[in-house]
Amino acid sequence: MTNFTPVNIHENEKEFADLKIIIKRKIGFNCEDYKQPHLKRRLAVRLRATQSASYKDYAQVLLKNADEEKQLKETLTVNVTELFRNPETYESVRNNILPELIKYKGNNRVIKVWSAGCSNGEEPYSIAILLNEYLGSSARRYNISILGTDIDEDSLEKAENGVFQPKQLEKLEKERIARFFIRKDDNYKVIDELKKLVKVKRHDLISGPKLTGFDIIFCRNVTIYFEEKLQEILYMNFYDALNEGGYFVMGKTETLVGPASQSFKRFDLKERIYTKKERL
Repeated sequence: MTNFTPVNIHENEKEFADLKIIIKRKIGFNCEDYKQPHLKRRLAVRLRATQSASYKDYAQVLLKNADEEKQLKETLTVNVTELFRNPETYESVRNNILPELIKYKGNNRVIKVWSAGCSNGEEPYSIAILLNEYLGSSARRYNISILGTDIDEDSLEKAENGVFQPKQLEKLEKERIARFFIRKDDNYKVIDELKKLVKVKRHDLISGPKLTGFDIIFCRNVTIYFEEKLQEILYMNFYDALNEGGYFVMGKTETLVGPASQSFKRFDLKERIYTKKERL
């Protein structure tokens, strides 16, 4: 393990602005849309790791070192999670949303779910397990599609593979693991029955094309990093992306702001689940 000498970071706003331009050009990450104190905390991690005393110093490291691009991207996009994170939220989806949704659907057996900011695929595969368990043998009679989107291509490749480390399955009972995963060396691969339900693609929530037609949208612990004005826009984009009566699942520390606070109806406030109101 390498021991680094602590670095006192010199913060200069002009250098900070210049670095943000370089970051956007090098890794396609638009720093302006994120809360600046949060961004600075994340950047400080890489400045210390590279022994950079200033944003200008770090900009030179980033320009000259291709590996640092990857390290910075991982630091900014934060892709550490697990299947069935916050299991109580999934329980509410299973016990409260799914019965209502299946009843509402009637003979329409098309179910579309969007996992926005899906990271390495933990959330979309958790949703796939939940739907499979709830519908049981009748699952085959439904046309189920779960879309996982993210801006990080490395994470999407992992999601596409559907292979997880044991620590990512810590919240799953042994019976679930045995039913939905196949042991692959020291890791676990999702079975084909689940894999065929999940599609992943790169999509930028901020500048990407609008998506529509979903019955449930999960976007958890993503918008907390965005400025409030951008949150307002994103929440209304999710509103527009939902079918009538659709459900929106947020992160536990997130709150609806702007017009969305009047456009969604509380469904399970404790678990931050809302339903789409009809537009007046």
